[in-house]
Amino acid sequence: MLRRWRTLCLLLVGSSLSSFSLAGSPFENTAIVRTIDLGGSSVHVSTTFAIKALEAGQTVYHVTLSKGEKEKTSWVEVKVKGQAKPLAITDLGEDESGAAHLMAVTLPTRLSVNSTLNLVLESVQTHATRPYPARVTQGDPQLLNYETNLFILSPYDTLVQRTKVRSPSPNIISHSTPEGVDEFVQDGAVTKSGATITYGPYHNVQRSAIAQFINKYQQPISVHYHFDYPVLEVKKLERSAEISHWGANLNIEDKIHLHNSGPALKGHFSRLEYQSRSYFGRLPPHILNRLTLHLPPGVTNTYFYDLNGNVSTSNLRAAPSVPKTSKATQHSILEMRPRYPLLGGWNYSFTLGFDTPLQDSASWDAVNGRYIVAVPVMTHIPGSVVNEATVRVILPEGATDVEFISPFPPLSSGVSTLVTYLDTIGRPVVSFDYKDLTDKHTGMIYVSYRVPFSAHLRKPLAVGAAFFSLFMLHFVAKRVDLRLHK
Repeated sequence: MLRRWRTLCLLLVGSSLSSFSLAGSPFENTAIVRTIDLGGSSVHVSTTFAIKALEAGQTVYHVTLSKGEKEKTSWVEVKVKGQAKPLAITDLGEDESGAAHLMAVTLPTRLSVNSTLNLVLESVQTHATRPYPARVTQGDPQLLNYETNLFILSPYDTLVQRTKVRSPSPNIISHSTPEGVDEFVQDGAVTKSGATITYGPYHNVQRSAIAQFINKYQQPISVHYHFDYPVLEVKKLERSAEISHWGANLNIEDKIHLHNSGPALKGHFSRLEYQSRSYFGRLPPHILNRLTLHLPPGVTNTYFYDLNGNVSTSNLRAAPSVPKTSKATQHSILEMRPRYPLLGGWNYSFTLGFDTPLQDSASWDAVNGRYIVAVPVMTHIPGSVVNEATVRVILPEGATDVEFISPFPPLSSGVSTLVTYLDTIGRPVVSFDYKDLTDKHTGMIYVSYRVPFSAHLRKPLAVGAAFFSLFMLHFVAKRVDLRLHK
């Protein structure tokens, strides 16, 4: 209830600040530069706002996304340029006209008149590209198409703005040319230099986050480019992390439903062509034949199987355990090959599991008498986006006073009970549901709980009771005479 009241207060304060700020136009954008780094399943966008305060005492700056950008954006962060600490963001929802999505950014200091500040908005867009053409033969190149809006929306006037679209390869097939923007252009509407396409600079752009400007000037721009890596999606990820105090072990098991969302295969698959191209190292970019994953240090008992059974084409280079106090970053490298090459439009479902020492991820709070365990949200597959993810943290039987913190807001979370072998009352399970996870979402879930001393004795007592029951049953059965007598 307290959390709901805090959220309501933040929204009310943000709404009042929005109406006040937009009416008085307290800021001016001296320059906006947006840089779009094209990719496959995800696209990274970095936008730098050079802002100037026109009124004294300003503490909130408003950032605007179009409806299309908001739907594609799965991660967003705002920082002062050159600083590492992110700023607080309050999502205000759509504006009154429904043309744009507003976010309020709390500035680190109160700005005076004519004070300037550079803000950097980092975001990751998912499912923002599409294969074009949608179907290719086994040896054809992979071409993707990306589309976005020409103008960067802002509730303030902008002196100059430009958009840079950077392709991973200079081999760009085509790009669109804006029309009807002559009043903002001095040198040229669009230029191309190598792998970078620059739209602008556009000068003296008035408030663009209003329906009148959007209807008159806003237009889509697209880039058609080569992409020489597989476009991967994890349609469904189911992670189970089981904590065992008796075994001092943390077992993590992932059920992964992998999909290659590149151009679909036209015609039949030729094993001979695939083997010959693989031998000479000229595999088409939309074919996935191996994965390299970073696992935690100290992993043991790694297993990898699919629907047909165990898959032996894997190689693990395990790194030794790292103390929690150490700042060194080490990973165990797992190289794995699917049972068959994954072409565009194909799926591959498999299970990956491993054990790690519990001491590497758990700590003991002696003051409050609680255990604190850190569980990674996922093991990121390079170049992939996780469409749906369910993470379950299975606690020891008898754990009480369960508290948890997610590194980013989940779609839903809750606590349930799981009863498995040798359990009496069941184990608490903390569940999280996520959507559109990228490499920016590889954080830690922290779960805190208490385990009474009696709970530690529950399992050996249950095992002892089971053996004693079997012994008594055998003892009684030996003394029962079931023979028939005359």
